[in-house]
Amino acid sequence: MKKTRIFAFAAVLLFLFPVFTACAPKAGFAKSNGISIVSTVFPSYDFARQITAGTNANVVMLLQPGEEVHAFDPTSQDVIRVQSADLFLYVGGENDAWVENILSGLDKNVHTFKMMDYVTLYEEELVEGMQPEEEIKTEETAEAAEWDEHVWTAPVNAISIVKAMTSELCSVDPANATAYQTNSDAYVKQLEALDQSFWSVVNAAPRKTVVFADRFPVRYFVEEYGLNYYAAFPGCSAETEPSAATVATLIDHVKSEHIPYVFYIEMSNQQMADTVCEATGAQKLLFHTCHNITKAEFESGATYLSLMQNNVLALQNALG
Repeated sequence: MKKTRIFAFAAVLLFLFPVFTACAPKAGFAKSNGISIVSTVFPSYDFARQITAGTNANVVMLLQPGEEVHAFDPTSQDVIRVQSADLFLYVGGENDAWVENILSGLDKNVHTFKMMDYVTLYEEELVEGMQPEEEIKTEETAEAAEWDEHVWTAPVNAISIVKAMTSELCSVDPANATAYQTNSDAYVKQLEALDQSFWSVVNAAPRKTVVFADRFPVRYFVEEYGLNYYAAFPGCSAETEPSAATVATLIDHVKSEHIPYVFYIEMSNQQMADTVCEATGAQKLLFHTCHNITKAEFESGATYLSLMQNNVLALQNALG
């Protein structure tokens, strides 16, 4: 649903002033003789890391580990990094509205890559019992499609994105094109194996319904594997308090369909999952959407692949 954020572009223009000493270093930031790649979120950051492994490419993530992506506002140093990058990676959804202001002032030599351009998009939807997000409709927003931006949650989409990103990198840095393609080919094979792991779980499962007692940023995932779902909120809704009717609907479905596990997503307070579990006897499980990772996950070397492999096990439990 709409996640309207008032962003004063004048604040971005602070990059004209020397205020950088207070800025925290970004994930992956280090001096390098190779090309500079700047990503807004973890999935594209990690994809770029896998493709450029073993080269001098410098890959930076603007979003700090543990930071809430929907509350992100770029610092003046972030703007400088984007403008000086050889390749800028972003999602392209509503939460990247601030990106358009920066892109309008970019040097023509900066290549950009929007993940949403390389997959078939789904609109956000409301299913039975889901809490709608309260918003103020304007003439402009009333006509706009509310595309779900979490395109990477289906491994087949990740494969499409990685292949397209590889082509872009080879164009930006032809001197390392062979290394990029070799890395990409090996990584795609791992993503294809991940996809098959999910299919194996789904095909062998006695049930095809999942319950998210939380936000629901994984529509691409359930659409790919033909799963039914119930959830508290659509996408990454800004709403935090579900209605009594929403809670009751989830509890009823867990009870009537004998659902053994309910999901929560990363960086959630898990309160709603706890409520549903207490009322039904179900257990809660993390389904990691990979939107961002915690500082501990970052320091331990978590990747899109490792997080999604954990999701394979979680899904096996939930559908078992």
